[in-house]
Amino acid sequence: MPDGTQDVISGGHLVAKALKAEGVDRIYTLCGGHIIDIYDGCVDEGIEVVDVRHEQVAAHAADGYARVTGKPGCAVVTAGPGTTDAVTGVANAFRAESPMLLIGGQGAHTQHKMGSLQDLPHVDMMTPITKFAATVPDTARAADMVSMAFRECYHGAPGPSFLEIPRDVLDAKVATDKARVPKAGAYRASTRSPGDPDAVERLADLLVHAEKPAILLGSQVWTTRATEAAVELVRTLNVPAYMNGAGRGTLPPGDPHHFQLSRRYAFSHADVIVIVGTPFDFRMGYGKRLSPDATVVQIDLDYRTVGKNRDIDLGIVGDAGLVLRSVTEAASGRINGGASRRKEWLDELRAAERTALDKRLPQLRSDASPIHPYRLVSEINDFLTEDSLYIGDGGDIVTFSGQVVQPKSPGHWMDPGPLGTLGVGVPFVLAAKQARPDKEVVALFGDGAFSLTGWDFETLVRYDLPFVGVVGNNSSMNQIRYGQAAKYGKDRERVGNTLGDVRYDEFARMLGGHGEEVRDPADIGPALRRARESGKPSLINVWVDPDAYAPGTMNQTMYK
Repeated sequence: MPDGTQDVISGGHLVAKALKAEGVDRIYTLCGGHIIDIYDGCVDEGIEVVDVRHEQVAAHAADGYARVTGKPGCAVVTAGPGTTDAVTGVANAFRAESPMLLIGGQGAHTQHKMGSLQDLPHVDMMTPITKFAATVPDTARAADMVSMAFRECYHGAPGPSFLEIPRDVLDAKVATDKARVPKAGAYRASTRSPGDPDAVERLADLLVHAEKPAILLGSQVWTTRATEAAVELVRTLNVPAYMNGAGRGTLPPGDPHHFQLSRRYAFSHADVIVIVGTPFDFRMGYGKRLSPDATVVQIDLDYRTVGKNRDIDLGIVGDAGLVLRSVTEAASGRINGGASRRKEWLDELRAAERTALDKRLPQLRSDASPIHPYRLVSEINDFLTEDSLYIGDGGDIVTFSGQVVQPKSPGHWMDPGPLGTLGVGVPFVLAAKQARPDKEVVALFGDGAFSLTGWDFETLVRYDLPFVGVVGNNSSMNQIRYGQAAKYGKDRERVGNTLGDVRYDEFARMLGGHGEEVRDPADIGPALRRARESGKPSLINVWVDPDAYAPGTMNQTMYK
């Protein structure tokens, strides 16, 4: 114990110092008695305390902040239900490979196993969905363990960590010379691995000699900030590129190497397919959508992901940017990098794109009422600028948007990721607008998805964070409704999935934002522009056809 003559510091202030050393400039939180000493430390360290209405929102916002900034996000919640409320946000970050730290309160050590207020086995619950989960055992270790948790966030592919801090550990004070506060930038190494040089040379050789190559640029292209390296490779070697997840926007729409609608055709006809930073999960048909005759190469930060669910011909573990840049350098100068022979292949894919677009064009321009979802997402796509960061939160309506909406810049697409979590939209808006106030944020919600975290629209109003929000409203959880009709018949399609006809525009106005209702497709564009000009958080409630389903919804194998 300090003797009264020493400089002392509390556990909460040590936590704040460690957050500051990591570069954290704000935490997302919902208050609780277990954690308030962290707030006091954050005030002293100049870290903003952003208070929300639900802990799920705090965790999603920390995840979103990490995606936008490239720095780890941080959420702080109280014990028991505060921590369990945040589980979904942590799980979403885990599947999406997003680096964040969740700090949860805990009852005092002196009350261990006595039934203290909100006592739960948090670490046991968090261990399966984090890269690191632990209890801070002693006040002097508080900063050290925060730094340890952040270090583990970047082991292999990034992800979340969890720390619980008992109340007496957090509130106690120790002599400052007894507490280890790791120095900023001095407690973890570079995680940027360039990959096996021999494997890089082999990939360069494969691409040089390929007749019909294709590359998929996944979320790790953005995670590793590999945009320039990816663009250089596809342009130098004349390779058609497809993008998914946070990799969308790596190439701008209209770029001669940007392809979107012909991916299935390309993966069925290509002779070399390079998959960058995307696992062979359900989005990839577990690898079965790739031609069995193609030479398949996978590049990933995580060794465990490479070759999982499907055999590959070459696997490279490393940072996407360093690997792709090395491949380009190794291939350049070799018979023009093979680029000259690929014109016919790109023309073939461009023709497939046009065929797919022509088939969809009547729906994209439909004047029908209720509004066809394709018309809605087409209007949103036309509305976006190079500075518009697009967020998708929903099921069927966001599946529609994935085929049409094309972000015009890298890092300007946000969706939940492979966990498919509904409710990320409002917290992602919160994080994105605070991280990049210079950007316009445009969010598309399903009505069901908005309902999960929509009360934090008030948080956006309170913090004066304008954005353009659109609710595609069909009064249904329509992706599930389709599945029930397909499996059990039309007479049972409405069991457990029908919502009320909610006027989300009125909800927005009630909370101090801008709101409009749209029933005529001709009114979508003007309403979007008025929302932009309002300078407020906004919701445009667009009534869409409840009997129109996205192809991606109808093709889901779980319904067959």
